[in-house]
Amino acid sequence: MLQIRNLNITHKKDLRPLLQDFSLTLNAGDKAVIIGEEGNGKSTLLAWIFDPELVDAYAEAEGARICPGERLGYLPQELPEAEKALTVHDFFAASPTFWDISPRDLVRHLASFGLDKDFPYREQTVGSLSGGERVKAALLRVLLAEPTVLLLDEPSNDIDLDFLTWLEGFIRDYPGAVLFISHDETLIEACATMVVHLEQLRKKQEPRFTVARVPYAQYIAGRRRDFENQERQAESERRAKKERDERYRRIAQSVEAAQANVSRQDPSKGRLLKKKMHAVKSLEARFAREDEKMTALPEQEEAIFFKLEGKEREIPAGKTVLEYALPRLETPDGRLLARDIFLRVRGPERIGLIGRNGAGKTTLLKKIAEELLPRPDVRALYMPQNYADLLPPVTTAVDFLNPSGDLSEETRVRTYLGSLRFTRDEMDHPLRELSGGQRAKVLLLRLSLSDANVLLLDEPTRNFSPLSGPVIRGIFREFPGCILSISHDRKYLGEVCDKVYELTEEGLSTP
Repeated sequence: MLQIRNLNITHKKDLRPLLQDFSLTLNAGDKAVIIGEEGNGKSTLLAWIFDPELVDAYAEAEGARICPGERLGYLPQELPEAEKALTVHDFFAASPTFWDISPRDLVRHLASFGLDKDFPYREQTVGSLSGGERVKAALLRVLLAEPTVLLLDEPSNDIDLDFLTWLEGFIRDYPGAVLFISHDETLIEACATMVVHLEQLRKKQEPRFTVARVPYAQYIAGRRRDFENQERQAESERRAKKERDERYRRIAQSVEAAQANVSRQDPSKGRLLKKKMHAVKSLEARFAREDEKMTALPEQEEAIFFKLEGKEREIPAGKTVLEYALPRLETPDGRLLARDIFLRVRGPERIGLIGRNGAGKTTLLKKIAEELLPRPDVRALYMPQNYADLLPPVTTAVDFLNPSGDLSEETRVRTYLGSLRFTRDEMDHPLRELSGGQRAKVLLLRLSLSDANVLLLDEPTRNFSPLSGPVIRGIFREFPGCILSISHDRKYLGEVCDKVYELTEEGLSTP
């Protein structure tokens, strides 16, 4: 059993409370998903549960963490740079349990992860692995220690569809407790038996949490129904209050006017009006007590909002945007990934690329970007899988989006960042201090502020909350230009992409 009692977490830099009086109990077999918008403290909570010292650099935390006899296993959203610099062999060798596992069991684990038997002994660096391979390596090292409680921060990031299916079954069948964060709504719907919802209300100054021991879909439907009922009740009470207050105002004005006009020669009438005014004041006090019991208007954290529209983004139907042929797709060291690749993109198609981890999808998209970005006849923008490829770590979001320093443009940028739920403090934080989801928002806003009509997107939904997922899919679905994207997000592929191609050693094909 894992217990968290009365946990308070405050961001050190801007003194913003992330959690207040948070408590949670997880029993063996519980599968709990943490949801909430980007920057609400989900990853901070998971890291603190594993090791409170992991958040000391940027957050103050106090509370009780009780897990007697449990072995905690933690998968971070991003590996530390020091571990990325290790060879794959040294990465596994750093775990004592790696040397205890039998060769047969190790091969069995590797097969279930879709990795070859030589994978743990590679001399290439962890950082040079594909995004999905890094996730698999990190998760495998965690599982080799046989934890009884799993803490998983975006375990579905960048992994291929076959492994996603395996991961769903693994989480469902895991005998211990699992507390996980994921953007993948399909995974959440398949696995979560309870929901931990973190919110930030009133311009991120008032944290709120909800723990519901129901599946995700039931929680979302029930939450929507409860909010709608509460809103109807609150609005009905406010309409009745308005009518009541208007009647009271007319009575009070009538009594006040009569008092003003009463003659001193008629003291009995004056006494009667005084009694009436006392009754009016008593009525006012009673109404005030009733108003305190009124149903409150529901408060909830809104999903993000941005736009990717406009006539300048339109591409005529049938216009050939790209005809790309590549005889050999290779790694930097010359290893063959795929051969005889051919891709034709016409306007305004939205194409998805899938394939196993390590197949070369990101390498291919980068090569296509090198061809499209300089072309004058299209306006292409690229969103990489690794945000650090585009985002300078010490630059602020405002400075990145407004490199000219123009004051009117800065106002516009700040307005848009506000619509994406950035506080004023967060707008001026270095990009390295923002959450993965917040950095993804910055890149999406870059797309929104541009006039791009061709988008090259590598896992565009990978760090967004499931609450924002439907909004993002709707925006990309309505985009009037072309989209070429790598994704393993099944809802994104189904709702956004017109065509899906799989990259294999033999090239691109329809799955």
